[in-house]
Amino acid sequence: MGVTVKTFGKTKSKQDIFLYTITNENGMQASVTNFGAILVNLFVQDSKGTLADVVLGLEKGPDYYKNGSFFGATVGRNANRIGGASAQIGNQVYKFPVNDGPNNLHTDFSVGMHMKLWNATIIGNSVEFTTLSPDMEAGFPGNLKAKVTYTLRDDNAIEIAYEAVSDKQTIINMTNHTYFNLEGHTAGNIENTVLQLNCSKYTPVVKGAIPTGELADVEGTVFDFRTPKTIGQDIKAKEQQLKLVKGYDHNFVIDGYDGTEKLVAIAKAGGRTMEVYTDLPGIQFYAGNCIGKQKGKDGMKYNKRCGFCLETQYFPDNANQDNFKKAVFNADEVYKTTTVYKFV
Repeated sequence: MGVTVKTFGKTKSKQDIFLYTITNENGMQASVTNFGAILVNLFVQDSKGTLADVVLGLEKGPDYYKNGSFFGATVGRNANRIGGASAQIGNQVYKFPVNDGPNNLHTDFSVGMHMKLWNATIIGNSVEFTTLSPDMEAGFPGNLKAKVTYTLRDDNAIEIAYEAVSDKQTIINMTNHTYFNLEGHTAGNIENTVLQLNCSKYTPVVKGAIPTGELADVEGTVFDFRTPKTIGQDIKAKEQQLKLVKGYDHNFVIDGYDGTEKLVAIAKAGGRTMEVYTDLPGIQFYAGNCIGKQKGKDGMKYNKRCGFCLETQYFPDNANQDNFKKAVFNADEVYKTTTVYKFV
């Protein structure tokens, strides 16, 4: 049990990057780095006791400068998309980087939180990362202090706790962008993974993956994961919503949302079962449709749909949607949320 530290390369400005490996009493391990507050490795036993690394990632810290898929990344200030790369906050309209068609995706590819060198503190079986996003960085108002804490619990759960506060009214909507492959990150396609989502509605999108504002029923559609089914069962269906984003890449509305932690998803493959808990209203299920051919950890060649994401969040483009809960926080109002990935 405990945390060990080793060097993981250097930044472009020659600062040290470190890798922190947390081990619990069962031998499960999670490795996180101060570059981007990124989850790099997650070793989990299967039903026969065999350990495998179940998350996609890159070999060394500097490799994450070219992380177009956001492997393992802490995404912020805002995760997901903002339509038209602009939003009204208070009485003012703010413009953000146009980096995904006409829209904004994941804040900024070069100065987002996944590209920062965070300060790290070891606390028991946790690693706490902190950073500052200055006023108007990537167009977002306010000096934002952010904290992300990874804890590896003895019940085989990795807990990710977020906390942030700004000195101006601003958008705060952070997430973790880990790609899972429960058979092991070297196993390839994830379409045989069985997935259950406790979500009766989802948010349909238009071209560019911007929500229409509708909360649509999943019943009778390819988006109904309330009863477990494989990711691949309907992913190639002749459904316009799937064609728009080349598969599943949609926000699901969590049933019974009330701000308390709930079981929202269960995924099974390779003799491993992962439960996802969150206190947030939405979860983005992304089936890795656009992972490009690239070299990952251990010499693995990653490709389309070799990992899937379950990103807990406020809904995409919520600042521009009248009927979505807003991720807009007043000056000195604390953003605080927790997501748990538990292996049972």
